[in-house]
Amino acid sequence: MTTVGQPPTANHSQQEQNTIRALVSGEITRLQGGYLADRSDCVAALARLRRGAGRDASAVPDLWGLIDLAPLYADERLHQQAAADAIYTSATLWSLHQQSRRSGMHRPGIELGTAVRRLMPPGEIDEPVRKRFVRVGMSPTLAMLSSRLRELVLLLRGQDIALDYALLAEHLYRWQQPGGPDQVRRAWGRAFHAHRAPTTGQDNETATDSKDAS
Repeated sequence: MTTVGQPPTANHSQQEQNTIRALVSGEITRLQGGYLADRSDCVAALARLRRGAGRDASAVPDLWGLIDLAPLYADERLHQQAAADAIYTSATLWSLHQQSRRSGMHRPGIELGTAVRRLMPPGEIDEPVRKRFVRVGMSPTLAMLSSRLRELVLLLRGQDIALDYALLAEHLYRWQQPGGPDQVRRAWGRAFHAHRAPTTGQDNETATDSKDAS
């Protein structure tokens, strides 16, 4: 049994990751739909979540209760604190990304590396953006990773480039486990290099999304 006080182990299962991805997908889809429909409760929830973007979620008590974490505590395989940190980090970054956008900025299948590559002109490397991406990958702690991801999210918001925040939460959970940062960096790097700009007639959001490597 995994408890809150134990560190995450390297033997995390696909089921753990699926639990996190499903929880985040459900919660963000619910909030995103309400926000786009201009429901006052969802608009207020996003405003509160944004206060935690790029910060240690445990240091922002106002976030408590905005995301339903009950499924975490029904899965004894999970390290609950690591999972909660990953989920809140992802949700707060999404809320910043969604601010003032009239289309959903959480979109399944768009990995971080793919989204960052879309910030660049087709066939070219934007060196300032590349350096920001590298800094994200070299983050020594989850708190630093969250802060640096915030910078990228602001760039993505500026160009209306969506991101899969359920997958991001899964990656943030994996990041906190032994060997996790290297696994996540490899996944982000593959997605960045595998992306190709869509040809004429292809949908910009679905033509070349990369597959996450477990």
